[in-house]
Amino acid sequence: MRNGVDPTSVEGAINLPYAVPNFRVELVTAATGVPVLWWRSVGSTHTAYAAEVFLDEVAHAAGKDPIEFRLAMLPDKPRHRAVLEKVRDASGWGTAPGSGRARGVALAESFSTYVAQVAEVSLEGGRVRVHKVVCAVDCGIAINPDIVKAQMQGGIGFGLGAILKGAITLEDGKVAEADFDTYDVLRLDEMPEVEVHIVPSTELPSGVGEPGVPPIGPSVANAVFALTGKRVRVLPFSRHDLSSA
Repeated sequence: MRNGVDPTSVEGAINLPYAVPNFRVELVTAATGVPVLWWRSVGSTHTAYAAEVFLDEVAHAAGKDPIEFRLAMLPDKPRHRAVLEKVRDASGWGTAPGSGRARGVALAESFSTYVAQVAEVSLEGGRVRVHKVVCAVDCGIAINPDIVKAQMQGGIGFGLGAILKGAITLEDGKVAEADFDTYDVLRLDEMPEVEVHIVPSTELPSGVGEPGVPPIGPSVANAVFALTGKRVRVLPFSRHDLSSA
């Protein structure tokens, strides 16, 4: 605890890169009775979802392209800009996706590594189907590029399983899910195509085991909004039937 605040609850929020003139972060820690510990990418997971989905809402309200809106707020952040520009170009952003599909974008920094992702989604029976994720990562000098790519792919799969279907529910004070017949996970045939681009850098090497996770949730959520006009604020997506959108 630092000054009464748990830093793992606000990381990813207190260090947002965007040039916002009036910026304040507050934390209210709820007493739930359920022990909560760290997840892959720790605080940067939930804060990235909240910040990047909100930023997408602001861009939409302003009538701006989501990537160009972000770039305009990153005048002095060259590494953030570089990954965002890379996914813009590599994903075909600005061109029409396939019929019945839409794209969404998100950007996050964690463990001194910068990651931007564009997700392309559709709906199948009211459920979200993620077809492709284009990922750009700046982790400093890439000592082993194959490991960097593998960790981005694994982080994306891990994050997708959680945001699409990874619910834990309590019934009479007990966890209802007992095994993989009741706790659903991402299946092999649900894993999207993942395209990873490592942005060249001369900076010191930084983390790759966790930073692939934070942008995947909001990039999918923003793609779902582009497709349906609906914002998903309660995860996982399996709790929502989006077919009537």
